[in-house]
Amino acid sequence: QVQLVESGGGLVQTGGSLRLSCAASGRTFSSYAMGWFRQAPGMEREFVVGITRSGGRTYYADSVKGRFTVSRDNAKNTVYLQMNSLQPEDTAVYFCAAAQARDSWFLPRNKYNYDYWGQGTQVTVSS
Repeated sequence: QVQLVESGGGLVQTGGSLRLSCAASGRTFSSYAMGWFRQAPGMEREFVVGITRSGGRTYYADSVKGRFTVSRDNAKNTVYLQMNSLQPEDTAVYFCAAAQARDSWFLPRNKYNYDYWGQGTQVTVSS
């Protein structure tokens, strides 16, 4: 069982930055690929970025490529999402999720492949 707690959301102006954190419980954090998803009102939950269990590989949605950076610290059981050049269309609830990794390359983009979810943190970008 893994429990995930996101933090770092808030209100920011267009062009601003935020850094989200996701702290995981348990001693097996390094065996999970991690993902960040977001969900705007009335919209489906969408993939933002994923990172393999070692942090050696990442995959970004086109909408955030070049603006967002994911990283993880397995010693601290934490994954981060640095968000720069934020735009109003980035406004959403952001969720982190954990997927039991089959191997070191495992990096799912489908939300149904993730086993555990945090409660989400709101990010609002004002224009």
